[in-house]
Amino acid sequence: MASEAATTPELEEEQRLVEEAQRGNLDAMRPILERYSQPLYATVILPRTGDAATAEDVLRDTMMTAVEKIGRFTWQGKSIYPWLRQIAVNKVYDVHRATKRGRRLADALGKELADETDPESHADAQLMADEERRRARVRIDEAMTGLSDRYRTAIELRLIEELSREECAQRLGITIGTFDVLLFRAVRAFRKRYGERT
Repeated sequence: MASEAATTPELEEEQRLVEEAQRGNLDAMRPILERYSQPLYATVILPRTGDAATAEDVLRDTMMTAVEKIGRFTWQGKSIYPWLRQIAVNKVYDVHRATKRGRRLADALGKELADETDPESHADAQLMADEERRRARVRIDEAMTGLSDRYRTAIELRLIEELSREECAQRLGITIGTFDVLLFRAVRAFRKRYGERT
C-alpha cells in the first residue's frame, strides 16, 4: 500500500509537512494531498462508489476534511495515508447512507404528491418554492460577488461548470493538490459570506 512504500526520508518530509500544517500553514498539505489523491481515488473510493463523478466528489470532500481536521491528526511514526484512507471510507459510507435516505424520502414525497388533489394548494406551494429559490439565488450571487476572483473561479469551474479536478487545476495553471486546497478555502469563504445576513 502507499503507506508501506514510503521511505524514511519521505516519512520525515511528511511529518515536517504535517507539523507545519498543524501550526496553521495549510499550504503544507499540498504535497501530501498530491501524493495520496490518486491512490485514494483509484484503490479506495472509486471501487466503493463505482461512479467516477461521485468518486471525484468523495475525493474532494476527503481532501477538504483532511485539511480542516489536520489539527486532530496525531503523528505516530507512520504515514498519514491510513488516516486519509479512513476519512475517504467514511465519506463513501456517508454517500451511501445519503443515497438510501434520499430514495426513501423521494418515495415518501412521491406518495404524498400523488395523493395531492387540490390544484390551488399545489400552485401556492409552487409560488412559495419559486420565491424561496429566487431569494436563495440573490444571496448566492451576493456571496459570490464578495469572494476574490481566484476563489470565485475555483467554485465556478468545479461546482457550477462541474469540470474535473484535473481540468480545474489545468485552467488555473496549478497542481491538483493546490486546487484542492484552493477549493476548500473558497468554499469556506463562500459559506462564511453566505451565512452573513445583512
